[in-house]
Amino acid sequence: MTRIETAFESLKQQNKKALIPYVMAGDPSPDSFVGLMHDLVNHGANMIEVGLPFSDPMADGPTVALAGERALAGGTSTHQALQMVKKFRETDSTTPVILMGYLNPIEIIGYDEFIRLCDDSGVDGVLVVDLPPAESGDFVQRLAEHNMNKIFLLSPTTLPERRKQVMTHCGGYIYYVSLKGVTGSASLDTAAVGEQVQAIKKETDLPICVGFGIRDGQSAAAIGQYADGVIVGSELVKNFTGLDSNSSQEEIAAAQAKIMEKMDELRQALDQLA
Repeated sequence: MTRIETAFESLKQQNKKALIPYVMAGDPSPDSFVGLMHDLVNHGANMIEVGLPFSDPMADGPTVALAGERALAGGTSTHQALQMVKKFRETDSTTPVILMGYLNPIEIIGYDEFIRLCDDSGVDGVLVVDLPPAESGDFVQRLAEHNMNKIFLLSPTTLPERRKQVMTHCGGYIYYVSLKGVTGSASLDTAAVGEQVQAIKKETDLPICVGFGIRDGQSAAAIGQYADGVIVGSELVKNFTGLDSNSSQEEIAAAQAKIMEKMDELRQALDQLA
């Protein structure tokens, strides 16, 4: 079993929901990022999605896109992001880490070298936003050889054929995009999301985690009634707006404290579902 699969099995036995924060590698500062990851775990994260900075992030809303710009400006590359995960792994051998990014930087490194680096760094899963499932077989196979999962997105507009391909190639969990549009989009229709999640569960035994539009404990709990986990990104990342690698430790610490307050709110709301 992968670390992701082990984590979900443990959560299932405890009748708990996964809380999965998304943060951008190197945001707002390369020096503060590993500490941020540990703080997220200490405040209830069951696994962490780490964004890989990219100059043309087509699926990212303004908040996450700005986070990527800050990370790139601070010098964070894909290689450096992997080094941050490796540093995190020195003192946390259990919390799954999933990389979320785009195909171009991976192709520049090369599939084999990228997967080798992921394995060496202690990565557990990879979500490549713009890698179609129909073209992912080789990548999925190579990840599996290194005990890593390939995560895929499903959305309200996913066509049946693509949905079937996702079910075939996905591992770890399915990331269900609750809204049309980009990350950080507006209103969340929890009843409609619930119907979709229940329909997907009839087609797969994989855990279903819902992201996009979850902003607080109330929306997390509403989604948690149906899903196996919730993914929260923009609501956390927005606290770093206006900061960068030149910001003072005090400014970064204050922003991280706000993130941890939100994490506590989300964790408490999800745990009340148990």
